[in-house]
Amino acid sequence: MNVSKILVVDDEPEIIELITLYLQREGYATYSADNGTDALSLIDKVRPDLILLDVLLKQLNGLDVCLQIRELTDVPVLFVSAKSDDNDIIQGLSVGGDDYITKPFSPGQLVARVKAHLRRQSISMHQQETGRDVLAFDGLIIDLAARTVRVADQPVALSVKEFELLTLLAKQPNRAFQLASLYEAVWGVDSIGDTRTLMVHMSNLRKKIEPDPANPRWIITMRGVGYKFNAEEGTGTPNVYR
Repeated sequence: MNVSKILVVDDEPEIIELITLYLQREGYATYSADNGTDALSLIDKVRPDLILLDVLLKQLNGLDVCLQIRELTDVPVLFVSAKSDDNDIIQGLSVGGDDYITKPFSPGQLVARVKAHLRRQSISMHQQETGRDVLAFDGLIIDLAARTVRVADQPVALSVKEFELLTLLAKQPNRAFQLASLYEAVWGVDSIGDTRTLMVHMSNLRKKIEPDPANPRWIITMRGVGYKFNAEEGTGTPNVYR
């Protein structure tokens, strides 16, 4: 049985020690760095399965580190930061973060988030079949096996969470999803009433696939409910090819 490897990047030794203690209790192999440069070096050597990343770091800040991580790997990156304003969260998720946990945090809740992301990553890898499952709409092609998306015949690069959100909605067109149920389905844990992470990912997804994000064609906001994928007349219904 392979042990999941987790890299903890924080400039506070006490935080690293606390997180490491709880993760090792759960049987994870842990590695740590207190600055961005060492973190990138460790990623290349260790190949972690998940990264816990502070924003305020020496040498390279966490946002710059995340941008470079995304050039190397698509493993889950969870920001753990004292910067808790909406703009801070938007920045973190926009550069490729999968989740954002604010300090002070509950160690138990952090471990639960780690488990959820690793579980989702494992499920996602097992679902990559040799067949070519494709959802085809008018102007939007989603290749489920290759995990690629094309809009107007042009490839669009999506993050892991953006792809999972899109496919979840597109597999059940015209169904209204509540925010909390979307979060739980994609992140694997209860949102505990905080859906900012989901909404930032949805905004980024719209910017990538919608011709006019201010007037979305595909992902429709259902006021007071959540979101749905629009497959009304004029957009086409999904054709699934294998």
